[in-house]
Amino acid sequence: MVTGRDNLPHTLVAGARAIVCASDTAEKVRLAYAVSRAWFQRELALGSPSRDGAMPDRPGRPEKPVLLAPRDMPKRSLKGKAGRLALIHSLAHIELNAVDLTWDLIGRFAHVRLPRSYYDDWVRVGLEEAKHFAMLQERLAKLDAAYGDLPAHDGLWQAAQDTGHDLAARLAIIPLVLEARGLDITPPMIEKAREIDDEDTAKCLDIIYRDEKNHVAFGAKWFRFLCDRQGIRPESAFHTYVRRHFRGPLKPPFNDRARSEAGLTPGFYKPLAPLIG
Repeated sequence: MVTGRDNLPHTLVAGARAIVCASDTAEKVRLAYAVSRAWFQRELALGSPSRDGAMPDRPGRPEKPVLLAPRDMPKRSLKGKAGRLALIHSLAHIELNAVDLTWDLIGRFAHVRLPRSYYDDWVRVGLEEAKHFAMLQERLAKLDAAYGDLPAHDGLWQAAQDTGHDLAARLAIIPLVLEARGLDITPPMIEKAREIDDEDTAKCLDIIYRDEKNHVAFGAKWFRFLCDRQGIRPESAFHTYVRRHFRGPLKPPFNDRARSEAGLTPGFYKPLAPLIG
């Protein structure tokens, strides 16, 4: 069900579902902007999955890009125009998945008793992920390319499917493992882009890196909130969730400073590196 204003869903949960279900990327971004604006202007009720519809098992996607297994994807590089396009395209794909992962986090767990500030934080993240994707699309266009021109991998959504039953598990894996990894690998990419005088790409990465710190911080904040509610130690709970749900190593080197600034102290991740790696 939608209202007349910008064809806007009537609740936050309905909006989250519409965003994740949208197969057209322009419509997905438009809805993310519109739903975010309406939520922050206090024009939307929260809603619930039982009334507004369950979140889909998979997000809506355009016909392209062709999706491959992660192992079949070429390595990303900034070398040459082809390498630069491949890197930016892969980042755009990651950000598109981040849009869906964030709005799924909002809609799927709306039955859990949470304060409004939880939704304020994650709607902000959902808006920023949509901005990142749109920004990278624009960067591709300036290089005479478009999202969908190259293959992409289908590994990120698996994390959503594996943690769809447990909000704490979802927070552990998505912001505190996957987005935290972005804090490790993005600064060297920024440095490399500037080394080859690609300031436009460097600026895009600067924005993504700045925002990712906040996203990890929100993950740490709300993961601790849930652990405190259950009376369990956050670091021990994190170790349990990662061993259970993450299908890969936590690889150093870690950006300890950025992680700590986001509330993800070494006691969370360093004990896992030798055990999983």
